[in-house]
Amino acid sequence: MSGPPPAQPSRTRAFVADTTALVLFFTVTGALNERFVSGMSWDEVLHARLLGAALMIPVARPYGLWRDWLMQRAGPSNLSRITWDSLALVSFQVPIYAAIIAISGASGRGLLLGVLGATAIMLVSGRPYGAFLNWIRRLFGLPPGGEKPMSLQD
Repeated sequence: MSGPPPAQPSRTRAFVADTTALVLFFTVTGALNERFVSGMSWDEVLHARLLGAALMIPVARPYGLWRDWLMQRAGPSNLSRITWDSLALVSFQVPIYAAIIAISGASGRGLLLGVLGATAIMLVSGRPYGAFLNWIRRLFGLPPGGEKPMSLQD
């Protein structure tokens, strides 16, 4: 005789977990890129990070679902997981990041360098962020995602 089906994670918990992970991870990496690669002033960095945090709230969960969907294509090898995590991050976040720093004052060469820097950072940080996201999800009692779409588990 089987018992009741396992409890499904709440949408609110999934939203808070994904948002927490995105805001923590990319506030730090974004500020470093803006100041030391893009050459933005500290005031511009502060503006960009505040705007970034405000924009991360509505996009964190959709990004988590996007990542989970793409990660289903990853094979068991580390190289495959790195590739798909990086592709997920770059394809979703770079266009948003470009808009953030443009609105915050970057233009011309600074905007181009900032976007190129963000792309490089996201290519390198795709898998570390994916692991960080999975760790935060575990802290919230959620499955890591990428194995089965969390949207099917909500």
